Amino acid sequence: MVQNRTLYTNGHIFTADPEQPFAEAILAEEGKISWIGRTVEAPSGEFETMDLGGRTVIPGMIDAHLHPVYLADFVKQIPVIPPATRSIRELQEHIRIRRSEQEAGEWIEAWGYDEGKLEEGRAPSRQELDEACSDSPVVVTRTCAHIISVNSKALEVAGIGRNTPDPEGGKIDRDRDGNPTGIFCEQPAVTLIKQHLPVPSIEETADDLVRLSSRLLSDGITGVTEMMAIHDGGYDYLEAYQEARRRGYVQPTALYYTFDEFKKLKREAIGGNEPIRVAGIKLFSDGSVSGRTAWIEEPYEGSADEYGIVTTTADELNAAADAAEEHGIQLAIHAMGGRAIDLITQTFESRRPWLTDRPSIRIEHAAMPSRESLKRAKKAEIAFVPQSVFIFAEIESYLNNLGPERTEASYPIKTFLDMGIQTALSSDAPATSWVDPVNPFIGIYSAAGRKAYEGTETGRDQRISVEEAVALYTREAAQVCGFLEQGMLKPGFAADFAVLDRDIFNSPIEDIQGTKVVQTYVSGEKRYEMEKKEESAG
Repeated sequence: MVQNRTLYTNGHIFTADPEQPFAEAILAEEGKISWIGRTVEAPSGEFETMDLGGRTVIPGMIDAHLHPVYLADFVKQIPVIPPATRSIRELQEHIRIRRSEQEAGEWIEAWGYDEGKLEEGRAPSRQELDEACSDSPVVVTRTCAHIISVNSKALEVAGIGRNTPDPEGGKIDRDRDGNPTGIFCEQPAVTLIKQHLPVPSIEETADDLVRLSSRLLSDGITGVTEMMAIHDGGYDYLEAYQEARRRGYVQPTALYYTFDEFKKLKREAIGGNEPIRVAGIKLFSDGSVSGRTAWIEEPYEGSADEYGIVTTTADELNAAADAAEEHGIQLAIHAMGGRAIDLITQTFESRRPWLTDRPSIRIEHAAMPSRESLKRAKKAEIAFVPQSVFIFAEIESYLNNLGPERTEASYPIKTFLDMGIQTALSSDAPATSWVDPVNPFIGIYSAAGRKAYEGTETGRDQRISVEEAVALYTREAAQVCGFLEQGMLKPGFAADFAVLDRDIFNSPIEDIQGTKVVQTYVSGEKRYEMEKKEESAG
């Protein structure tokens, strides 16, 4: 039960409220904060008192770009991430073991590979996957989720051969004879395979989300987005999340549907302020840097004419914006490369925002924007949602594909803030080549420290303070996503907060990576507590 009136005292509380950045105590009533300040100034009256033990407290975090259904599903798949898997040879052995545990013909899925982390330095081929398993379809999803590798059985099931044309906006990789290599790039091509995967029931997906909800609470995450919602197959994502909430799923969730899927929704299901709501339309304008499919200004390293892939047009951007405006929701557009970002900012430079309480247009990732794009984005009030965790976790691919100079210039978050561009940090989990992809403290560390996991500097001049990084994961993320009563600890806001095992604001920057959440409160109710043995080990 939510406590009617509780005073939380003796804390080192970062509020993310610019008018009162730090406090010592919080008074929560009926799930909302009624007062916050110094303990000696706390209101008198009857209430339960809870001692925070001098620990550091931050607002509940909002992951502004997440794929919860994928993340919940990927947990059940073969991880192709160090230390679990370091080579294609080890992946083959994992596939053989999985095949021995199931029947012939059942799909085998694996996820998370980054060729920069594999000993072979490349994606697994169709032939290598055939060697591991030939009588069941196998699909291995790259960390970015924009590229997959499959075996011959998967090609057979999908009916794909040398005469299958590339879908618009996608690519089927082929050998010199024109035969598919098993590698598919970008969503239109990936979908040719993945549309044949078995569709879980709404009940199975809901139960997976409930389990994931507990996992997110252990990271202090109290609000999320679903950035790849669909209305297809056996059920609608909106229905799955609503069912999950009935079964115990905690986090308010803003759903963003791909444009084609959005067109299938009933009008009455769109918008509103319910905990589970349809918040926007999602488009893709290019691919990923690590997959060499982001649409960039200068060619990729080692190539004279490789610029990536463009996956949308100005006409489609305008059509999606018209639909978003008509329904009073956001337009979120995936864009990593400079040319893709230019296309978006040029298209919308003169378009007036249609929402007043959140940005009308979001650019997801925004890895390599030009100075002119930044100016246009500021003018058009376009928000950026970058993931500094990418250069932390995927440093090998970034250096191989962009070289050191462009890598250090990517995700210029300090520049975003200096120019007054609304910005939120997020994880894009599970599309991150990291064993714990959703961990917000990795994103906070990588934004404040600008170092990769193995110590490589990733742009010292783009460092931001820890306070700024936490604010981008709380206050700013809530504002970008439209969670208008979350993200800050101030009167009138939800009593959502995380108690940490260390003072991240006064510790060596390197220590932030290992931060653990001791307790997480949602609407003043303790919904997660670290086990004592784990706390002692930390």
